[in-house]
Amino acid sequence: MSAIQAIHIRGYEERIEPKAHIVYRIEIQASVRSWQMWRRYSEFVDLHLELTKSAGSLPPAELPPKNSFSLFRSRSPALLEERRAGLEHYLRAILSARDDRWRENLAFRDFLGVPVGKQNGMEGGAISQFTSSSWLDEHQDLLARVRDIRADINKRDALSDHGDISASHQANVQAKKKLAGVLTRVGVFEDGLRTLGLSGMSEGELQRRTDMVARLRDDCEKLAKMVTVARMTSRGLGSSAERNPAASSDRAALLETTSRTGQPVTRVFGAAAKPQETEQTRPLDDHGLVQLQNTQMVQQDEQLAQLSTILQRQKHLGVAIGHEIAEQNEELDGLTMDVDRVGRKLGTAKKQLNRLG
Repeated sequence: MSAIQAIHIRGYEERIEPKAHIVYRIEIQASVRSWQMWRRYSEFVDLHLELTKSAGSLPPAELPPKNSFSLFRSRSPALLEERRAGLEHYLRAILSARDDRWRENLAFRDFLGVPVGKQNGMEGGAISQFTSSSWLDEHQDLLARVRDIRADINKRDALSDHGDISASHQANVQAKKKLAGVLTRVGVFEDGLRTLGLSGMSEGELQRRTDMVARLRDDCEKLAKMVTVARMTSRGLGSSAERNPAASSDRAALLETTSRTGQPVTRVFGAAAKPQETEQTRPLDDHGLVQLQNTQMVQQDEQLAQLSTILQRQKHLGVAIGHEIAEQNEELDGLTMDVDRVGRKLGTAKKQLNRLG
């Protein structure tokens, strides 16, 4: 428990299921990470009774008393705030007490969602063992970090679009560092689920959590592709025209005004079209027209680069969808086989019943 540095109860909220009640948000700060637990007052009462029974004496602080009338129905902010402060004082007193028999009690550790195992299990950036509730808290924290990584990638792309090459590169590096930390924790996360499965978790719940891990793995793989397939601007190259240079012969051909036969060069799509003057070209001389054309070519190159990035993302999404469809097809094949097997068994059972009849 020495890894826990502070405990706070920051607030509370109303919940209506299974019936109306108030839950308090407990924030636990450890040496390398923090998490939160939601507990109602009745759970504090159960904890107090268990600590008193196990340790053989009362904890160093008393719980705030239960009111004679319904706290939830009263909806009094003053009463709720008073109880919140009293519950926070109760937990802090146990944590800071010289006698560690209360804070080292398994009931107290489980109440706070501390992993069962080593006392410094939170240190080193990984959790060696999980409880059922702390495993879910870890999953929520990993999902939040995945969202942070995706935000860094979006920031990288936005900075790249605005030409801020250095900041775009830094955002990409930051995303890679965060992803590496998440991948390390996901490995420990999977090991913790296997341990929970061996400890007697129901088959349905184990399968549900296995699917959660698989989706988290898929998200990490997609993010890994996104941070490695960074835009060329994040590698220090210049503008879009420099990233996607056209051949010099092609550019020269575009700027030619006459063909080799001496005939004016026109763009023909079935019939020659006479060039039309526009409001944008009318005030320009020949030099200005060439500059305008070069500017439009650069803009087209930038649009093509953006389209290429969008297509890359669509490709990754398509590959991920393809994998998902393949997995679903395998599941459907397995289900079909199971249905056929059950059908055969039912047919056999029917024949035996007919014989008995």
